[in-house]
Amino acid sequence: MSVMKKKMFPLAVSALSLSLILSGCGDNNSTASPSASAGSGAGEASATATSSETKGGTSELKPYKITMVYPGDAPKDLQQVQDAMSAYLTEKINATIELKPIDWGSWMEKTNLMFASKESFDVVVSAATLGYYSNVAKGAYLPLDELIDKQGQDIRSVLGDDIFSGMRVKGQIYGTPTNKEFAASNGFLFNKALVDKYNIDLNQINSLEDLEPILRTIKEKEPGITPLFEGNSRFLGSLVLNGQYDSLGDGYGVLNRSSGELKVIDKTEAPEYMEIAKTAHKWYKEGLVNKDAATVKDWGLMQAGKAFAVMQELKPGKDAEMSMAWGFPVVQKQMDVPYTSTATVAGIMLAISKTSEDPERAMMLLNLLYSDKTLINMLDFGIENKHFVKKSDTVIDYPEGVDAQTVGYRNEPWMFGNQMNTYLFPSEDPNKWSAFQAFNDQAEKSIALGFAWDSEPVKNEIAALTNVSKQFEDAIISGSVDPEVYIPKYREAMKAAGLEKVIAEKQKQLDEWAKTK
Repeated sequence: MSVMKKKMFPLAVSALSLSLILSGCGDNNSTASPSASAGSGAGEASATATSSETKGGTSELKPYKITMVYPGDAPKDLQQVQDAMSAYLTEKINATIELKPIDWGSWMEKTNLMFASKESFDVVVSAATLGYYSNVAKGAYLPLDELIDKQGQDIRSVLGDDIFSGMRVKGQIYGTPTNKEFAASNGFLFNKALVDKYNIDLNQINSLEDLEPILRTIKEKEPGITPLFEGNSRFLGSLVLNGQYDSLGDGYGVLNRSSGELKVIDKTEAPEYMEIAKTAHKWYKEGLVNKDAATVKDWGLMQAGKAFAVMQELKPGKDAEMSMAWGFPVVQKQMDVPYTSTATVAGIMLAISKTSEDPERAMMLLNLLYSDKTLINMLDFGIENKHFVKKSDTVIDYPEGVDAQTVGYRNEPWMFGNQMNTYLFPSEDPNKWSAFQAFNDQAEKSIALGFAWDSEPVKNEIAALTNVSKQFEDAIISGSVDPEVYIPKYREAMKAAGLEKVIAEKQKQLDEWAKTK
């Protein structure tokens, strides 16, 4: 299928985007203590009852500090929010919390070092793309089934057994996924000011061939603007990697989404991979893409308002979400049909480190993040009347004189717990959460949905393949190098690192799974 001349996949019948899911939050009239400073008090009783039934009440729990590790920058008011959360958690489960954000660019390196050195911490963000399966294989996470049954009943009631079935590795649950969208779609975010200035009709952009002349217009008429920003793991080639394949956990051996076969293949041998890489290289040579695409680890030019477009995984309201984060309006264009796979279900989750000194207390925290609206909104948005003000039970905004760029605290709501319990901003669709549900319902489902790859039998090969991928992949799919030269080199290096052995093992496990599904 030509990536240049055809859509990646037929567009969805109805216009959808993707992200989280929300329900209303009750008021909390007390503002005297930090524990009440996030606003809503609704939704607390269930979580409190759960932990009390399990442990006999907070009075019987010894004080404990829960350390939570997640990707992101450290905002200036982190300590204040941490103190407020600690005061609240002391009342709930006699625990305090230490928030430990690690910047995205260093995440894999630093967390791998933490696991290798057996550093003591409790809760950690994980994902299929953040080493979930390899960390399970090397024993970095605790199995959660018994903990969920005893201290995490609210998590099970929120997510349901169908979601957990896609999380199991060798029959065990090792992570609790954020309650949000469980499908993925791909497309672009565009700077709305430039879309309006040049009267660009996004409905007419249904292929890369449609997009190319628009990028040329931006290059010719806006000399200070990069037409397509690439970087931060968002490349033109990601349209194929994310939209054409089921990664089967780690991308080392994939399923072709359009083949309908449970046949594991080397993605670099698929014609679509070469095709998209050629297009990316053409655009790169013509100056339609930033020259440091393969090495940028942040939003760079796009966040600074110096780029027109960026490839992005989309969901309902992603444009509003990023408009708030960047401080200027962007609009989105979906380029394929939403797709649900084990990897998208495992798109972001919370795990408990094997080094946790109190796994039960860590699970109590997780349980509250799915059931307690006060706590989840405090973690996401900070302290009421300092970092946000309530406009209604479900809608918040920044305080007067504060915006997305100057607020002292802000987290990523899609990263933690039950996103359907989080507040919306005025610019967001009030029906965002029902749009999420429709997005999930209308997604195509992978024929391998529920298959969980166990990489333990080939862990040495996976480590070698990861190193090879770091050397080649971003450069190829960003267009920074000639794919006709580098894809053959990449393919040979992957074979030398043991890709064929990994594919054989993955095919074996997939065949065994198919017999029992």
